[in-house]
Amino acid sequence: MVTDTLPITRLTTNGRAATIEPTPTGLRLALGNVHGDDTVRLRLRLGVTVGGTPLAQDSVFVRSSIRTIVEELTPVSGKSTIRSQRRHEELTATFASASGLEWQLVVRLAEDGLALRYVVPDLQGLSTRDAEATAIELDDFDRAWMLAYQTWYETPRFGQDVSLLSSGAYGFPVLLRSADDGYVLVTEAGIDGRFSGSHASLDAGAGTLTFQAADSTAEIARGAVTPWRVFILGTLADVVESRLVDELAPPQHPSVGDPSWVRPGRAAWSWWSDFYSGAQLERQKHFVDAAARLGWEHLLIDCGWEETWVPEIVSYASRFGIQVHLWAVWHDLDGPEKLERLALWRSWGVAGIKVDFMESESKDRYRWYDSILQETARLGLMVNFHGSVIPRGWARTWPQVIGYEAIRGSEYYVFYNDTPLTAEHNVIQPFTRNIVGAMDYTPVAFGAPGRSTSDGHELGLSVAYECGITHFADSVDTYLARPLAARFLAELAPSWDETRLLSGTPDTEAVIARRSGDRWFVGGIATGGARAIKVPLGRLGDGRFDVWTVTDAPGGAGRGLVDSRVVAEGSLTIPVAENGGFAAVIAREGTELFRAGPVTPEETPNTDDAVIELDAHGRVVLDVEPGDSLRLPPRWRAAQQADGRWAVQAPDRLTPGELGIVAVERTGRRGVPLVSHLRVIQPLAGTAPLSSLPMLSFTNESGPVERDQSNGGGNPRDGQRMSIAGDDHATGLGVSSPSELSIHLGARAERMLGVVGIDDETPGTAAVAIVEVDGHELARFNLVSGQPATPFDLDLSGGSKLVLRTEPRSDDTAHVDWASTVLTSHHPTQSHNADH
Repeated sequence: MVTDTLPITRLTTNGRAATIEPTPTGLRLALGNVHGDDTVRLRLRLGVTVGGTPLAQDSVFVRSSIRTIVEELTPVSGKSTIRSQRRHEELTATFASASGLEWQLVVRLAEDGLALRYVVPDLQGLSTRDAEATAIELDDFDRAWMLAYQTWYETPRFGQDVSLLSSGAYGFPVLLRSADDGYVLVTEAGIDGRFSGSHASLDAGAGTLTFQAADSTAEIARGAVTPWRVFILGTLADVVESRLVDELAPPQHPSVGDPSWVRPGRAAWSWWSDFYSGAQLERQKHFVDAAARLGWEHLLIDCGWEETWVPEIVSYASRFGIQVHLWAVWHDLDGPEKLERLALWRSWGVAGIKVDFMESESKDRYRWYDSILQETARLGLMVNFHGSVIPRGWARTWPQVIGYEAIRGSEYYVFYNDTPLTAEHNVIQPFTRNIVGAMDYTPVAFGAPGRSTSDGHELGLSVAYECGITHFADSVDTYLARPLAARFLAELAPSWDETRLLSGTPDTEAVIARRSGDRWFVGGIATGGARAIKVPLGRLGDGRFDVWTVTDAPGGAGRGLVDSRVVAEGSLTIPVAENGGFAAVIAREGTELFRAGPVTPEETPNTDDAVIELDAHGRVVLDVEPGDSLRLPPRWRAAQQADGRWAVQAPDRLTPGELGIVAVERTGRRGVPLVSHLRVIQPLAGTAPLSSLPMLSFTNESGPVERDQSNGGGNPRDGQRMSIAGDDHATGLGVSSPSELSIHLGARAERMLGVVGIDDETPGTAAVAIVEVDGHELARFNLVSGQPATPFDLDLSGGSKLVLRTEPRSDDTAHVDWASTVLTSHHPTQSHNADH
């Protein structure tokens, strides 16, 4: 136990007092009221074990100090983007262990909660953090809302009486209700690669909830040895509206610079409604067109995208002020060499990444997060973490973090439609998970199989849930086919000035209001039977309001939407279906409610998508419009000449046929770059396998064109070793019919030699394979599965562009292999040319 009485045991603010007391086994913290009723809001057991020593046992109090921390928050996204000032009172109590090691308990008290962490300020060398005893005592609480712990936080959330909870591991945040109807949300904040993440360990017998680190032992150095342990307290509104998790994080990192490049908003996303569409350029263009009709800001391309055409979709989308984000798997960005891919994608004009499948709370994985956060800040890339940990304040330190999954969201309709999402699960989220930060649930899934929620519930999720960029689950065509939904999603603001809870509980309904300028957007989601929900308007201000509401159609069993336009004062009463909901736009009487309209396209810089060859010194001179800027691939350089043209220098040792994408940018009306591209290419020379050369463009029936394997299916790299009539081939291009791909020749290629045939993975099929050069057909092959490959040796002399096409000759799709194919070319001269 601590052997001396603390000279300073209380920290007070906002009518609450945090008192640190010695106990027979260590330390305890009690949070109660400053005056009067002795109500205890929180009882915590304290302690941490460092280097095998439990520091809260047999320690001597040394000193304490109190300071006031006043900091300014300037969020880019989140519950509120209004600049505000926050005040915390901080107590640092210093103790000395029996071995003489000094350690500190740091306690922060804010108007909406309390946080604490352990610090070893003068540790010599390295030690270990072996265990932590921080625990909340559950005697004062009667109900909890939890989820079974999983490192990516995608189990269902549920509510249960505390007396019925089983011992085990639960994920943060945990919401607890006291007998007097007060609430405490338990979580952590301020985490980075020094720590592993923690989950809650419930001991039902002891009646405690303990912080359990993912790494049982972790190496530590001097300084903080745990993140902040956070306890948000008050009414449900206090808890829901709290930003304490972000307040406890470090201020914005200097490498972010001016964060105005971070752009909250709404995104079209095709993966959920059309699994393989990420590989289809034309499908992505369709989603851009619809997003422009709705006035949205972003396009997310999930798995299947191919670098051949990503620059084209970036340019196409930029005409409408729509920015493109790409999906990636975390281990493809693990390590310095792989991390360079981010710079390459950024050079095409890509605005952000969705990175997936981290699925770990280990210290090693947080070090990986550190590297991603620093590199994306340096490059100006927004980040959406999927298969991830929960938010712990990064949105303040790294404002480019515009989303986290860490939620059982709409993708569970796709992967696990035998256990669809429930309204009960949905209603809990605004009172738990979404409190701590952006939540990429991917809402508004009208087309979900087995859905038990109403159409109004799905639409209400668009406001009830907050994410820096809201990625809507369903097909854009599904939204456009529902005019009321389309109109609301077009009006929906891209970011929020403030957020308020209007009514509800985690067991019944959540009615959330979010303000943008002079309009409030309200989302209501309910669980249980059909009923009328009363929505108080007092927290939105006094007086009369114009209200447009979209809710469940009466008698439609939860399918169908109706709208109404009313003037209201004091409250609204809105009917909803079973597991129903609604969405609304509210403003002062006389304020225009409807402002959205389609985005008209702008002209991108005029580059004609040229393909330009480098000279013998790896240089090329580009002529772009005054005021346009260049964005170069990694290790490429450019300098503007006296005549205004740009001299571009490629890196050394480019391989024959290798190209770099040079983006030409200018600012558009929506404040984001209009982008065009130039393909700058190293001329062909010698002999090269066809599969080693970049494609200028491609279309393919099933997924991307595969290199050195069969087409497989709709996913990238899902083919096998090429096999035609039982003969294997190690190199080539695997396509499906119909397909078309083009390759730059630059009048340097001499011959193309190889074989073509139908891969054995598609028996009973037939196709035509066609070779064209500069629009002229050189060869045509009729192919039948099971027949030996057809050899060819074609003269390409003088040709500028090679096109390989396939056409179907059977009802089933044939997979065609351009196998063991090579190009031979003469060596380049110092001149260069361009084709369009």
